[in-house]
Amino acid sequence: MQRMAQHDALHDLVEAQTAWYRTYWQLAESGPTASTARSRRRLQELSVHIAGHPYWCGPSGTPAARIELKELARRAVGR
Repeated sequence: MQRMAQHDALHDLVEAQTAWYRTYWQLAESGPTASTARSRRRLQELSVHIAGHPYWCGPSGTPAARIELKELARRAVGR
């Protein structure tokens, strides 16, 4: 049961980090006249969700795990 909960947490984090990268790159590539308020709010919401996720409080929530999360999400986005 613990393993399944950990898998769900990791899946949730990878999805959130992937959405974070997509939103970030969309924001970075937007033109100077683009309305960016919605994307900036979404980026903040995702940042709070990722940083405050309960997974990081457990024994698996190491700095190396955070780096691995980012690498997994970058590969998922294709950058």
